Amino acid sequence: MVSMSQSKIIDVLIGTLVMGTVGTLIGMLMGGGYLPVAVLIGITLGAGVGMFGGRRFFLSIFIGSILGGLLAWVLGGIDAVTVGSASGAAMGGFLGVQVSMILDSLAERKRRLASSSSVPTEEPTKHEV
Repeated sequence: MVSMSQSKIIDVLIGTLVMGTVGTLIGMLMGGGYLPVAVLIGITLGAGVGMFGGRRFFLSIFIGSILGGLLAWVLGGIDAVTVGSASGAAMGGFLGVQVSMILDSLAERKRRLASSSSVPTEEPTKHEV
């Protein structure tokens, strides 16, 4: 049996909750027999992303859905909240991935600069001057 750390279990639970909720909302909008399929897909995707440690990704989706829903409510009334929330979640997820990639690149650059500055430089010999 594979043992998971407590942090990994929390990530999987957060992913299952967030993406399961998204799947439920999508299934309700589609109606009919799509609800169980959408919920199952959402839970599966959420657990998969959670296994890879996507906590920042889920946070960006959550913030995007709240801001999108509020903006749609202010601009279009209560009927536009569902569409605004879904659009905000999609944009939040996209921006979250981009920000995560930028943060990872900056951390790698900082690590590379720190490791290169710790290497002593050689003094030029009298023949190289």
